[in-house]
Amino acid sequence: MQNEPDIDHRIWQVVALIPEGRVATYGDIAQQAGMPGAARRVGLALKRLPKETTIPWHRIINAQGRISFPRGSASKYTQQERLEAEGVRFKTNGTLEIKRYRAFQ
Repeated sequence: MQNEPDIDHRIWQVVALIPEGRVATYGDIAQQAGMPGAARRVGLALKRLPKETTIPWHRIINAQGRISFPRGSASKYTQQERLEAEGVRFKTNGTLEIKRYRAFQ
């Protein structure tokens, strides 16, 4: 069985493949990394990203098409701002059209 840093790196490599203006769910990343059903493990790997990373963590959303950070948090604001700068548009309810922006179909 692989150790934790190896799993983190595998997840980070998949996240790095998401093109600008596209998103993936935590479950999508787990699937692409060969770990179906391990969406929570993807979240853990993203928390472990180095502070000054260039990996596009902001392109990961939950299965409902929402940003997972708490409403009003600086992290949620940063993520939404970065996605909007890439052309991703949010509905008034805070969701986005997953089918329209999803990287892994």
